[in-house]
Amino acid sequence: MLTITRKLEFDAGHRIPDHKSQCRNLHGHRYTLDITLTGAVIQAEGNSDNGMIMDFSDIKALAKEHLVDVWDHAFLVYEKDDKVREFLASLPGHKTVVIDRIPTVENLAQIAFDILKAAYTDRFGTGLHLHKLVLHETPNCWAEITDA
Repeated sequence: MLTITRKLEFDAGHRIPDHKSQCRNLHGHRYTLDITLTGAVIQAEGNSDNGMIMDFSDIKALAKEHLVDVWDHAFLVYEKDDKVREFLASLPGHKTVVIDRIPTVENLAQIAFDILKAAYTDRFGTGLHLHKLVLHETPNCWAEITDA
């Protein structure tokens, strides 16, 4: 199987409300996102994407539109974390993204995978799809999801 991968980075804050460690406090990370796509190589003479699974700049543009620009410099907060949601709502113009589960790297990776899977639908009739997503919370800690 031939795959291609595009790496992007973004900064976001979160907290794990009931965690036993420092992670229960408000804090942030420099997240690294690896998006791996698969599909047939485009064979279309004269086409800008000829010889590619997908142009890397298009991978980046879709990821930024659907996920990275939404989450970058936002606080990712669990919908049931009432005290933090209330506090963030009191800050005028604060960039807050409310999610339906605790913002662990595992849960964020699953949400990101679901968002991007829809964004990278088969646009060229080549079977293009999101094969794997890796979300690094730190250089040493990450979650990865592979399309089954």
